[in-house]
Amino acid sequence: MDLFKNKTIKILALILWDIISIIFTFFIVLFIADDKNIFYYPLAVLYLVSVKIVIYAVLKLYNVILDYIGIKEFILIIFGVVISSIAVFLGIQIVKDILAVKLFILLIPLEICLLSLGRFFKRFLITAKAVENLNSSTSGKVINTLIVGAGSGGKLVLDEVNKNPMIFNKIVAFVDDDLNKLHQRLSGVPIVGPISEIHSFIDKFQVKEVIIGIANIDWRRLREIVELVSKKEVKIKRLPLMTEMQNDERRKIVDVDVTCLLNRGVITLDNEGIKDFIYGKNILVTGAGGSIGSELCEQILNYEPKNLIMFDIYENTTYETQINLKRRITLENKKTILTVLIGSVYNDITVENIFKKYKPEIVFHASAYKHVPLMEDSPNEAVRTNVIGTYNVAKFAHKYETEKMVLVSSDKAVRPTNIMGATKAVCEKIVQYFDSISKTNYSAVRFGNVLGSHGSVVPLFKKQIEDGGPVTITDPDITRYFMTIPEAVSLILQSGVYAKGGEIFVLDMGEPVKIIDLAIKMIEVAGYRPNIDIKIDIIGLRPGEKKYEELLVDKEKHVRTANDKIFVEEKSEIEDMEEFVKFARANVDNMANNEMKDLIRSLITSYHNEQ
Repeated sequence: MDLFKNKTIKILALILWDIISIIFTFFIVLFIADDKNIFYYPLAVLYLVSVKIVIYAVLKLYNVILDYIGIKEFILIIFGVVISSIAVFLGIQIVKDILAVKLFILLIPLEICLLSLGRFFKRFLITAKAVENLNSSTSGKVINTLIVGAGSGGKLVLDEVNKNPMIFNKIVAFVDDDLNKLHQRLSGVPIVGPISEIHSFIDKFQVKEVIIGIANIDWRRLREIVELVSKKEVKIKRLPLMTEMQNDERRKIVDVDVTCLLNRGVITLDNEGIKDFIYGKNILVTGAGGSIGSELCEQILNYEPKNLIMFDIYENTTYETQINLKRRITLENKKTILTVLIGSVYNDITVENIFKKYKPEIVFHASAYKHVPLMEDSPNEAVRTNVIGTYNVAKFAHKYETEKMVLVSSDKAVRPTNIMGATKAVCEKIVQYFDSISKTNYSAVRFGNVLGSHGSVVPLFKKQIEDGGPVTITDPDITRYFMTIPEAVSLILQSGVYAKGGEIFVLDMGEPVKIIDLAIKMIEVAGYRPNIDIKIDIIGLRPGEKKYEELLVDKEKHVRTANDKIFVEEKSEIEDMEEFVKFARANVDNMANNEMKDLIRSLITSYHNEQ
């Protein structure tokens, strides 16, 4: 057990050490002065110890973190010893001329050494242990590493590596484009360049890992560097961008993720418009624990609603989101009331009670089953949650006069080839139907795959790579449109601002990505060789899966909004959904799978199986 993990014991131990050091130093100086009465100064010793301990406490020399003590603390020790020695010397001289000035000058450096020893001892042990590890059984773990960027970010990376004994990176060089820095040294590490020649430096220094440590870098330049480095068999890490961090978050080294590998454009938002839309209102988010729902809650909190109501059937991820939001509310001193409710949207009594009690003014309906192959085997559950659940939320939004309801839809609702996409198409019809009969403003936002969502391909590939492969791909030609979760959610909020009633908003997802290319890039960024170190297996399309997703934005059929990433689809014919939903509700527990799919197909005539 490390006694210094107990704060009180640590402080008492340091005080005791300082008292011993002060007394020892005092008598050593008297001995050097050849004072025959060195044991006859009890009051002087008491005065000396009291003054110094008080001054050290005021300077917070007992509040240091011993694991990370460094030059700043050493300078503080010097300052404390000098100031306290001057104070003691002046006080003693008023009473009696015991010591000459030259002897006090000798006392100061000796006391600095002893006080520093007491505080740096643990750091010495940690460093010695790390060196021992590197030189013995763990020597094979040493990783030759390049840091891209010899500025403040690069120095931060170097310090992080040096102070952590569990990191086995050996920084062999910085790589930078600044000609004035070339052939110089930063903290003893050479600076080479330019970055465009990083391949030769990787070979020269036998590098196994590259850390991008540029403090202020835009996404475009970050992608360029990642693309450049990923051509070599090295692992790539980076500092997070400033835009990715919370206010109180410490910058630390993270893995390069797939968002750095895609050609994502910059998204601009009408933040004032979104603030007017959210601020001071009661906001309900269904599916609040899911990938989209949790990010919706995070971004909505930025605009300080009066009450943020989280509603989800799955307690684990909802609880995690609740903890994150409560922490932010405290740290950022927000006035938002956070309400967390567990239940299902297909329970109409539960849903009505929420609307009756909390009177939400804005509803974001993100609750849905979305996993295509699973829903093919359980179409009744897809209908129960996606169709009946959406109907319930829309119905009570109308009854309790909600201002706006925004449905989170899917690209798979376009000419669906699976039951999940078909139920989403039904959901879009439901919100358009209610918009035609209600004062409430209803709309839907349709987009494609989001990177890193639960059950998506990216976390699957990452886990497969960590396990040593193989990486499984359903078809070598399969493509998908991708967007990051924060991007998608920010555009959902912006669409809510634009909504006037009945719109199907379509997000521009950019160019489609070939899934096999995505897998290859992820393998390369992890420092492996595709089909050599990590095998890629083709396993065939799954039930209901499309080889190519529909082009979401047809510039001839979609109307551009004020945001160049958001379009509006031409309105379709409104259908009365009451009888259809009533029949589905009555039969959801007793229909066979094929019968349920046929029921949905009777409404969504474009729904057909591709396979």
